[in-house]
Amino acid sequence: MRRAIISDIHGNFEALSTVLDHIGQQDVSEIFCLGDIIGYGPNPCECLDLVMRRTKVCLLGNHDQAALFDPEGFNSGAERAIFWTRDQLENGSGARVDIDARWDFLGGLPRTHRDGPWLFVHGSPRNPVNEYVFPEDIYNQKKMEKLFSLVEKGCFQGHTHVPGVFTESRTFLTPEEAEFKYTVGEQKFMVNVGSVGQPRDGDPRSCYVILEYEPGGSATVTFHRVDYDRGATADKIYNIPDLDNFLGDRIKQGR
Repeated sequence: MRRAIISDIHGNFEALSTVLDHIGQQDVSEIFCLGDIIGYGPNPCECLDLVMRRTKVCLLGNHDQAALFDPEGFNSGAERAIFWTRDQLENGSGARVDIDARWDFLGGLPRTHRDGPWLFVHGSPRNPVNEYVFPEDIYNQKKMEKLFSLVEKGCFQGHTHVPGVFTESRTFLTPEEAEFKYTVGEQKFMVNVGSVGQPRDGDPRSCYVILEYEPGGSATVTFHRVDYDRGATADKIYNIPDLDNFLGDRIKQGR
């Protein structure tokens, strides 16, 4: 089984379409999305349409939830982006049947998915939609013990836009430190798969992972970085008054 896992697209159509093209060359059997399809970026409808067509499993992210309900805990720029995104979903491209299909898809997104020993969430095993797990949390023993107590073997998550591997012995490996491939051993682990549409680890390229495993056998997690036309996405953001220019700047910077 070779499964591609993506997350945090954030309305970035250039990034998503390029990543899907890259995945198409990797001989994967299915694609999972860990949420935040929309929010921040200039193409929410187009990204939703692609995810609806191409993914086998998709989870609810906090920005997806905010578009459905009310944004909670968002800064002013993120809140304005969500209100703009909501307007695009309601009055954007396509016939009424297309608009309704996008809303129905968002409204039906689950918060977690389990497949054998693997858990899939947007945020964390404890709070699947909203809890952040940052690299520095390895020093928070109580938090990490609680999170790992909820993991059977491995958990895949997004939300922070910072890719890497958390081990049960409270270490964090960046993709570079893992040489872009983590071989699953005896320890439990949590993998942040990074962000397709808005990386924040200093590398502006999109990030996703491929989980390769045999049921009851060995498993590896491989990180992939994919370059795309960041300038095109940033220019779209700059031309939309309701989207803060900073959202375009950070796409170029990977921060």
